[in-house]
Amino acid sequence: MTDSEEFSTDELETGRRLFAQPAVFMLGVVKIDGLPDEGPAEVCFAGRSNVGKSSLLNALTGQNGLARASNTPGRTREINYFDLAGALRLVDLPGYGYARASRKESEAWMALTRDFLRGRSVLRRVCLLVDSRHGLKPPDMELMDLLDEAAVNYQIVLTKTDKIKPTALETLMAAIAAAIARRAAAHPVIRATSSEKGIGVDLLRADLAALAAQ
Repeated sequence: MTDSEEFSTDELETGRRLFAQPAVFMLGVVKIDGLPDEGPAEVCFAGRSNVGKSSLLNALTGQNGLARASNTPGRTREINYFDLAGALRLVDLPGYGYARASRKESEAWMALTRDFLRGRSVLRRVCLLVDSRHGLKPPDMELMDLLDEAAVNYQIVLTKTDKIKPTALETLMAAIAAAIARRAAAHPVIRATSSEKGIGVDLLRADLAALAAQ
């Protein structure tokens, strides 16, 4: 199944209303004991460095300054929490796969991420962002293995889809659908988005609003 799955008008409106609420930065976490107490449902955003996580968070909330976008890969070094009107928490994980990151930094990122994923009972889903120009890479597959092992539901969200041709996007989505078909924790619906053009943002809002309502 791809992002051709449709929502009703009411479901899309529910998503729009939720993300029209004020979203505010809560805190940045560098150690697992710094995580906030569990409260509302949490949705996590993960992806390779410079995949467009900050831009997508800004597009979802309609707040350009909520998450700082940067052209410098590897800038985010902590888990950043954002509260969406007390109904949903958006969690921005540090980017991974940056070539200039040291082995020690990479191992520290993986350890922090592993502890986070295994310890949050309110975590409803990880949105795994993948640059549509590059597709799945080994670091993505490694994270997918970790998510499968931890039994944490995750959804592939393609970014920057306005930068490739529709035929290339269709081929990419088919390939990713095949790659996740047998992965136990993978959500079957792939979302194709563009933060710059607003493509697919309404559908992802509806996805996440449904999780907040659970």
